[in-house]
Amino acid sequence: MTPRRQPGHMMRALAEAEAAAKRGEVPIGAVIVGPDGEELAVAGNRPRELKDPTAHAELLAIREACAKIGSERLIDCDLYVTLEPCAMCAAAISFARIRRLYYGASDPKGGGVEHGARFFSQETCHHVPEVYTGLDEERAAALLRSFFVAKR
Repeated sequence: MTPRRQPGHMMRALAEAEAAAKRGEVPIGAVIVGPDGEELAVAGNRPRELKDPTAHAELLAIREACAKIGSERLIDCDLYVTLEPCAMCAAAISFARIRRLYYGASDPKGGGVEHGARFFSQETCHHVPEVYTGLDEERAAALLRSFFVAKR
């Protein structure tokens, strides 16, 4: 059974992804929601802008949420992201102890949750969030497709 979720959080993540695309970044957006449903952090990809290969939307949102609550742990917080997190982001999600991960499009090439490293399935993974896939999947996938078609 899927826990109650607010579709508005994924809409906000998609808006961040669209903003990232306008900046020339790969269109990925993320939102972290606290236990009370308040948005703690909202971010879009910024590796090119910040000249930082770790400036993925998920990591930026995790950093902001941790700073906001004053802890390295985001216990009872949920993450909404438009694309399946890569292995680096999956590790950060685990380290931050995020309760639930909701994501839109799958990433067969670079994903680290259902594809590739499958980080949460590793014996060395100390915390596994509940994972829910396919939220606004078509819109998230279409945004990525149109971005890369325009780049070619």
